[in-house]
Amino acid sequence: MPPFAGSHPLSHGFSRNHVDSSSNIVTIDVGGQLFQTTKQTLKQSGSKSILSEISNLDGTIPFIDRDPEIFSILLSLLRTGNLPSKAKTFDIQDLVFESQYYGVEHLLLNSQSNPSQFEPFDLEKSVILPLSGRDSPTAISTTQLGSVQVAHGCKITSFDWSLKRKSTILTQFAGIDSMLSLSPNVVAAGATDFSGLQIIDVSRGFVKETLNWENVTKSGSTVQAIGASKEYLFTSFESARRNSNCIMIYDLNDGFRPVTEIGHYEIFGAELDSAIPATKLSWIPSHNLLMAAGSHSGPSGVRGNIRFWDLRSGNAVWEIKENVDCFSDCTVSDDLSAILKVGMHSGEVFISDLRNIGKENSWTCLDDQRKVVTNGKKEGIGSKIESHGNQVFCSKGGNLELWSEVLIGSSIKDRVFRKNSMGRAKDSCGNKITHFSFGGNKMFVTRKDQQFVEVWQSSVRGF
Repeated sequence: MPPFAGSHPLSHGFSRNHVDSSSNIVTIDVGGQLFQTTKQTLKQSGSKSILSEISNLDGTIPFIDRDPEIFSILLSLLRTGNLPSKAKTFDIQDLVFESQYYGVEHLLLNSQSNPSQFEPFDLEKSVILPLSGRDSPTAISTTQLGSVQVAHGCKITSFDWSLKRKSTILTQFAGIDSMLSLSPNVVAAGATDFSGLQIIDVSRGFVKETLNWENVTKSGSTVQAIGASKEYLFTSFESARRNSNCIMIYDLNDGFRPVTEIGHYEIFGAELDSAIPATKLSWIPSHNLLMAAGSHSGPSGVRGNIRFWDLRSGNAVWEIKENVDCFSDCTVSDDLSAILKVGMHSGEVFISDLRNIGKENSWTCLDDQRKVVTNGKKEGIGSKIESHGNQVFCSKGGNLELWSEVLIGSSIKDRVFRKNSMGRAKDSCGNKITHFSFGGNKMFVTRKDQQFVEVWQSSVRGF
């Protein structure tokens, strides 16, 4: 029986004025309070919503036994696409529950956690998400609309987009080093000391599938990095004996079917470059290339490479060898057509033009080019760098920097970037930042030796 089955004729209804059954005006009785709106407004809820079904009723006033105050909030959402200011008097979870009942949660999510609402210059620490146990986060992953999964110890804790619904599951790992959200309820997870990549349903707490790389020595394969495009899942594997590595490609739309492998290296003698597995994988949609970066610390210092792989040919079309001021972390930005890194020694942010693929690489420092990088110091160790839209975020110790392009030039050397410190004074100088990621209109930050996740969002958007 539908929730509005107890309806009554319009002749006994909303006002003394006669209401024509063919009128565009719809009257609804919610918890004893009458509301009037148009059929077009109700149809904004989508074809699967009970409100859309109500819009097709003629000659009756449907009765819905729900909270009329929250219904008025959701009706405003249908009318304008935004929540009214009085919505802040309600707990977001109450709005979520009611929106699920009416079938309009997607509209609520779009108004509260839409990536287009991300405001980098207005971000500040607004919410703390506590984690159970004593383990600090070792990996974090987010979805486009703002749900987040956090690996800490052998556990994965998930928060929905509203950050109010929390669940924790145990895994087979002693600790998780790499994790990627494939959906709000499914993650790919792996570790550098545990063989295989696991596809885990975090809503039900079970392993859907385990993916392995069959290396020559049959010694098991540990996960060094995970990445994805819309079609493929990329996994960097290293043999348990650490004498070979490769990148496996799986089809996301065909049950994780293995498609091919690229970058297969067997280690021979003292050939150091072949010993470096990729520890960061990033897909570049505009070029249909996969960026794979890895570094190694040895007697001669820190060395690394950044390779760009063409999946069709299986060949690396460009390679950047890092011998001086090797990256502590690197990223690629389609919006800026650039590769960015933070130097291990200098701690400075560098940029290289993505449009020069195949040509000799040249890094340009965005800040202090006079810094000496051969003095033995490692000012950038542990620093992280990520791009989001046309902005670049970099962590240094316990602080976050935001780099923005203020002058667009025809070449990297003509482009001008400016740095801004993020957050308020009270948000800075905390424990060292270990991870940060973006989802919806929020940024999520974890720190060393802390058992929680910081949520940074616009002070205007905060609910």
